[in-house]
Parts: sequence; structure tokens; C-alpha cells
Amino acid sequence: MQDTFRDLGLSGALCTELERSGFDQPFPIQLQSIEKILEGRDILGRAPTGSGKTFAFGLPLLEIKTKPSRRRPVSLVLTPTRELASQIVGALEPFAKVKNKRLAAIYGGVSYLPQRKKLDMGVDIVVACPGRLLDLIEQGSIYLDSIETLVIDEADRMADMGFMPDVKRIVDLTTPGRQIVLFSATLDSDVAKLTKRYQHEPFTVEVEASDEEISNVRHEFWAVKRDKKMQYMAGAIASFDSAIIFSRTRHGAESIMTGLRKYGIRAESIHGGKSQAQRSRALEKFIDKKVSALVATDVCARGIDVENVSGVVHYDPPEDSKDYVHRSGRTGRAGQSGVVISLVGDDQIRKVKKLVQPLGIEFSFTKPDFKDGMPEMSTYEPRQDYDREPQNRGRSRRIQPRGRSYARSSSR
Repeated sequence: MQDTFRDLGLSGALCTELERSGFDQPFPIQLQSIEKILEGRDILGRAPTGSGKTFAFGLPLLEIKTKPSRRRPVSLVLTPTRELASQIVGALEPFAKVKNKRLAAIYGGVSYLPQRKKLDMGVDIVVACPGRLLDLIEQGSIYLDSIETLVIDEADRMADMGFMPDVKRIVDLTTPGRQIVLFSATLDSDVAKLTKRYQHEPFTVEVEASDEEISNVRHEFWAVKRDKKMQYMAGAIASFDSAIIFSRTRHGAESIMTGLRKYGIRAESIHGGKSQAQRSRALEKFIDKKVSALVATDVCARGIDVENVSGVVHYDPPEDSKDYVHRSGRTGRAGQSGVVISLVGDDQIRKVKKLVQPLGIEFSFTKPDFKDGMPEMSTYEPRQDYDREPQNRGRSRRIQPRGRSYARSSSR
């Protein structure tokens, strides 16, 4: 008989709400982690995106009995991106209400005022990006001397993005006896140094991507001249219900979005150059199927955790193998099938071959098959104000994605 959430030591009220919401059985990472976190053990977890990490660390945080005080939360979760912070809060909020817990997402790109007001009221769990959190600490809006459990999520990505010095500064501000739960796709390099410096005899949790998940994704590599990339990509996306396209730069993401619209494909972009309101609105449109293509840079990719994405297109090749795996993992989730297409220019063949070889992926060029021929440029003209910010100079407006729309299997 399989273990249930009740068997792991979660309270009856929380288990009842989990069952009511359709979460009947814990995922492997939850089976390994929840009970140990409830016991107060430090956790060192290696798990891929979509394995159920949010519930693995989030549900035990909701069981902490200590009450927060003004500007002094009890638990802190560090994440690399705004989108991931919003996603975690959205996934946990329905269960936090059952336990009378208050959550706050802390990240840049939005006004400080709403975040300060929440902290002033007393928040049980703060989910934060390092930069904005340090700003609020320096302003005296939040203190970390009451933190009982600190979660560092996507630690490898924070290291890749250069956040590790900020993460160490934050950990140093917490009480030495606090519990540290760390999750990462890899446990090498800076992540290994972090756990050696701060964790005490951590319990190791490891979850691999299943063979079924790997086999459900088909990887294709198309040799495409640079001036034909957009046309070939439009043909591929037209055959998908939904697709995520990856660009190396912000400017490239905007250019790709504009190009796809000219082919009649409704597309949005999401990157660090856009305000949080714009990014949140673009992600919601993609989740709600109002657009079929979302163009993203790697910086924003960690927050894109959406169910039933038909395909991923690498318009620009990723920097390394880890980024290829992470990008490609946006499709073929929770047993669904998916297609990953890399558009490879003549000058990129060697680089792409080098980064996919360690992954055991066969590198060979396949010819795209467009039943109706190559797509022609459409007469579609996007509205000029399609993604313009509302004029609201007097106050800042904060928009966040709805938690219900994210993939259930991933938010667990």
C-alpha cells in the first residue's frame, strides 16, 4: 500500500484540503522529504524541475506552530526569479488559508509599498528573490533573526545567475540554529560549497527524471540558414497547440515575437527588460491559451512551469548542457509527449553537438515536414498597443499569475 500525506505526518486539516484538491498520493520527492523536514533535519535535495519540490518543502512550512511578529517571518524561501516566487506562493496559498498562515512574495520590478505593508502585518512565510530581499533588509522592513526554516530553491540556477554572494549574505543574517532545506538540479561547484558551509549533516534526497518522461520528448535538429529561421519556426509552431521559444537576448526575444506575429501567430515575450506586470500578463495569456507562443530568455525560464506545452524551440542554442535540459523540460511533462526543435546555423553546429553529446541525445539533422508547404508571411498586423502598460503614474499596479493555472504535477 502506498504512503499517503497523512502517513508522512502532516496535520489532518492539511491532508483533508489536499484530498479535496485532488492530491491523493505524494510524489517520490515528497515521500523522501516531508517527514524529514517535519523532524527538523537539514535537507540536501537533487531533483529536476517538475518533480514536486514546492509541496515537498512548502507543506512542512505550513505546519510550523511559531507565530510571526511584525517584520519578522518564521520561514524564508529563496528563489532565482520573480515568476518562480509567484508560482510558489500561488501553489501554497489555498493550503495556507486552511492553516491560517500568511504568505508574501518579495521580488523586484514592482512597488515596495505593498510588500512593506504585508511584512508590517506579520508574515509566516516569505518567498523572495535575493536582490529585493536585501533591499528590504537594508531599509529595515524585514529582519531574519526569527527564521526557523530557510529553503534555498533552484540553488544551481542562482549560482549560474551570479546570486550566490547575495544568498550567502542572507544566510549569514539568519539565526545559526535554523534548519536549511536546499534543492538543486545539480549538487556540484558553488552548491557543494554552500551546503558544506551552512548545512549540518543534511539528509540527502535524490530524484531522477523518469525514463518515461525522457522517452516522451523527441529531439530534432534542423540545419537552417539564419535568414530562414523565422519561416521554419513559424511552420513548426503552427503545428503545435502551444510552444515556448528560447532566445539568447532580450532584443532577440522581442524580434522573434514580432516576427511570429507577422506570420499570424499570436505570441508574447517574457524577459528581464519587461516590468513584472508585463511579464505576469504575458504568462497568463499563454496559460489561458490566448496566445500560442511564448518567447523567453533563460533568465525568465525558471518561472515558466505550464502544463501541456506541445513543443520547445531553441531559436538560439543554450550556453551549456544544463540549460538545454532545463529549456527542453518545459515540454513532455507529467507523462505528456513533446517535441524539442533546435534551429542550428552553419556556425553553430559544433557548439550544439558538443552540448547535447553528454546528455546521450543523438545529434543528427532531420528535415522538417510541412504538409502544406512553407508558411508565407501573413497580412496579420498586431495592435500597436498590444502589450502597452496602462498609464498610471500615481501608483504602481501589481499583477500576479493565478496559482490555479500552473501544472498541478509541477507545483506539488
